[in-house]
Amino acid sequence: MALLAALAPAAARAEAASSSAAIPDFLWSSAPPEARPKAILDTPSTPRDASLQRREVHDPITLPRALDLTKSPDDLWDRIRRGFSMPNLDSPLVRNRQVYYASQKAYFERMVARSRRYMYHIVEEIEKRGMPTELALLPMVESAFNPMAYSRAHASGLWQFIPSTGKNYKLKQNWWFDERRDILASTTAALDYLQYLYELHGDWHLALASYNWGENAVARAIAKNKKKGLPTDYLHLSMPRETKYYVPKLQALKNIVMNPAAYGLNLDPIPNEPYFVTVDTDKDIDIRVAAKLAEMPIEELIALNPAYKRPVMAGSQRLTLVLPADRVEVFEENLENHSDPLVSWQTYTLKHGDKLEKLAARHGITLARLKLVNGIGRRTRVTPGMQIMLPIKGADIGSLEPLPAAFFQPTPDAPRRGGKKLVHVVKPGETLFGIAKRYRVTVDDLKRWNHAIGAALSAGQRIFIYRGSTKRMSSHHHVKPVAKLKAKATSPA
Repeated sequence: MALLAALAPAAARAEAASSSAAIPDFLWSSAPPEARPKAILDTPSTPRDASLQRREVHDPITLPRALDLTKSPDDLWDRIRRGFSMPNLDSPLVRNRQVYYASQKAYFERMVARSRRYMYHIVEEIEKRGMPTELALLPMVESAFNPMAYSRAHASGLWQFIPSTGKNYKLKQNWWFDERRDILASTTAALDYLQYLYELHGDWHLALASYNWGENAVARAIAKNKKKGLPTDYLHLSMPRETKYYVPKLQALKNIVMNPAAYGLNLDPIPNEPYFVTVDTDKDIDIRVAAKLAEMPIEELIALNPAYKRPVMAGSQRLTLVLPADRVEVFEENLENHSDPLVSWQTYTLKHGDKLEKLAARHGITLARLKLVNGIGRRTRVTPGMQIMLPIKGADIGSLEPLPAAFFQPTPDAPRRGGKKLVHVVKPGETLFGIAKRYRVTVDDLKRWNHAIGAALSAGQRIFIYRGSTKRMSSHHHVKPVAKLKAKATSPA
């Protein structure tokens, strides 16, 4: 599963330099040299072979004011803090990740801003099950709260389900939509999976490791330690680098949420009330038309309805439109008064002799846009019987502006056979930009090829590079008549 997307190294260092004065020196103790301000570059770093040893850590952080448990909090962050119940993880890697987030202030704030749309719903679902509210922060680790996040392991959505696990948890994935990106369905599936993993291990840290690495892999690691007479808790298991950092990332975020000021960060209050409601209908509607009727930006509508893969939301596929709570009335009123067609697209089944370029020209659309709308990449086999979407005759083609690029799930690519795989060992002070320049690849290439890569590199870190390959590796769950709409709040009845 995908780790957090990283900022560009230069930007990260600029952020760190500008905010380092607000970060206590002890927080830098286990940071890589290039991530620390110059004033403390001489501070001894944590030996790599001791990175997972349990140690006593006494950080001079003043805890936030006591929470008043006698009344319901107005701020959702207070509600989340009240529900923290996982055992704290004590590891130098936690402090390393605290440094990372504290030094990437702009990135952290963007991630938190994205979470505002989804956090209330996630906390509601977690509390219904009596689960620790630390889990509400897990999408920060998985996807940085980007519902369009897509990893080289083909994991998708806030909770980063790979296709097979998504199917196991009944997340539909077809030509029309991908429920791994659906906010409601993927949250239910993720909590189901986490609940199962906790019941399997009886330990939240091991459950989280299993969510990241797979329960079978964790089971083998536990069995290996048992055979050697070693402890079988999270900190003592032999795991891949990504999984070693996985729970420390969550613990670091938990520590920051408990007292953000201590890390030089700010958490703007989130109202403790539903951000969105769902509107059920059995009719098709263009995404752009829906956004226009709701009088809201198309990007916001897509952020709340990320599961749809085509420019038409198809009612025949169980159309549940998610809208901000304050947009439902205006949407319903505008819909009632809307006399123009709700859709500009139709499905078409390719016949023998059909050519995409001719179909595009006949329907007044560019070939490139036709391929984008239909998810047709360089490796897609276009054959008779394949369904595609074409503009309906008479539709206002001029108004069919391209949807934001984030709407379209990327086509997974892989290196060509014969492409040479190189391993670069990071030296002190090296950056992603410098390494990319050296090997004549892009920073995006490096991020796609290296699942756990971050902006702040560590000396000794191994980075994979594929030479002689123009292809890249990818990064890690019909129009119907108008029907009545029924709005449902996401808060419990």
